[in-house]
Parts: sequence; C-alpha cells; structure tokens
Amino acid sequence: MTVAKKLVITLKRSMIGRPKDQRVTLQTLGFRKREQSVIHNDHPSIRGMINKVKHLVEVSELEE
Repeated sequence: MTVAKKLVITLKRSMIGRPKDQRVTLQTLGFRKREQSVIHNDHPSIRGMINKVKHLVEVSELEE
C-alpha cells in the first residue's frame, strides 16, 4: 500500500503587484493572505501551479 503524500504550501511573498495569472493561481491554491499555509494532495496539476509561483511560495512534504 502506498502512502499518499500531501504538500504543505506556505505563501511567503505578497500577491500585491503580481501579474493577474499569478494572483489567480495563488487564489486557486487557496491563499488569501501572506504567511498562510494550505495543504494539498501531491498531484501533477498542483505541482504545475506551484511551479508557476515557485518564487512566492515555500513547499514541504507531509507524510500521512
């Protein structure tokens, strides 16, 4: 049985002044304010969103 990995994503930089596509991506991930953390399943679509805003977020893995 494989263990499902989860990703803990923390917004480290502000959305202010960012291009609209990056702001929409951050909102889609569930961010509302700086230093907020959200948890998502490790999935290729989530990884793609993280890659788009990798300069604004910090990612760590959570084993369950």
